[in-house]
Amino acid sequence: MSSQAIRSDDRPEQERQITLAPSLDGQIVFIYGALALIGLVMVTSASIGVADQLMNDPFYYGKRQFLRLLLGVLLVWVAYRIPTGFWKQNGMVLMLSSILLLALVLIPGVGRTVNGATRWLDLVILTVQVSEIAKLFLIIYLSSYLIRRSDELKSGLMGFIKPMIILALASGLLLLEPDFGAAAVLLMTGLGMMFLGGVRFGHFILFVLGTLSIMVLLALASPYRMARITSFLDPWADPYNSGFQLTQSLIAIGSGGLFGTGLGGSIQKLFYLPEAHTDFLFAVYAEEMGFVGAIFLIALYAWFAVRCFQIGKHALELKQAFGAYLVYGVGLLVSIQAIINIGVNMGALPTKGLTLPFISYGGNSILIMSFAIGLVLRVHFENCQIEQQSKPNKRKRSPRVAA
Repeated sequence: MSSQAIRSDDRPEQERQITLAPSLDGQIVFIYGALALIGLVMVTSASIGVADQLMNDPFYYGKRQFLRLLLGVLLVWVAYRIPTGFWKQNGMVLMLSSILLLALVLIPGVGRTVNGATRWLDLVILTVQVSEIAKLFLIIYLSSYLIRRSDELKSGLMGFIKPMIILALASGLLLLEPDFGAAAVLLMTGLGMMFLGGVRFGHFILFVLGTLSIMVLLALASPYRMARITSFLDPWADPYNSGFQLTQSLIAIGSGGLFGTGLGGSIQKLFYLPEAHTDFLFAVYAEEMGFVGAIFLIALYAWFAVRCFQIGKHALELKQAFGAYLVYGVGLLVSIQAIINIGVNMGALPTKGLTLPFISYGGNSILIMSFAIGLVLRVHFENCQIEQQSKPNKRKRSPRVAA
């Protein structure tokens, strides 16, 4: 008796192909989830006294933070579903839109002023901090520019100057609000992306030195900025006035010791440390979780940066330069802002008024950063898709069997 040839690929073509859907990047999802949960717990803990006094609800800020996180998760999904080609095609439009919004904020009666700074647009149903949008749109624009003008960028000065003009314009508008911290983050992120894009080292150093010189001059020319620098250099010289916030932050961090006072055990959050649940949340976290907890949090940010660069490098290997620069930009943005915020809390940098990404209370920051996470996950998804499509469709046949 003989048998017919046995074939393992008698199924239709579409069924024979391996179509395992690329999953979400587990590392990015874990880091985002861990930071978001830490933020939710710490905002609730740090604000409980203030919320009880001002709102008659100790969990007022915690509940709002939870709702924003839910909306943030939705934005992660939205960004994850949009192909990167859409952002690549509309980079310039988005950047010009952000500059228009930054200018709109400065129009009297349009922008909303809080504590002497005009940084928000009041849209009735929500208040938008335009600087947060501008930072993300900058990354998208530069990612597109770096692939469109790659040769010009690497060969001549004009390829470097053109995006720097846009950067300078956006930063100038931010300084008029005034928002020195956002302008610094915008410039550092942009310069970092230009460096990764292959700009000539000499041009890069020249612009960095020029930028630093301008920032120093701006700081020296502004009395309130000089006061911040003076208090930063020696906060104990005037601990009850200009140095009050920083001294209270340092007391909180020092009180945490190795393992902290325990969740809810912070003393400084009880009306001693101003902005305890926003810009200075890291100080309360370090007080309650100690040195070990602080190192864990910093390690999460470092892990995020490393993972973003790994995904970006993979995208470059797959000839997906736009996705690579997009992920690089997000990694730089989150890392730089986290470094500045932690540095301010520890007295290593002058006060900037920047939130700690995914942690501090603040709807605009959480929503925009969550959207950025979705962009990173999308680039990873497209990397996996391209890898699968590039694999040859090998049709394996089993040998004929004879009896």
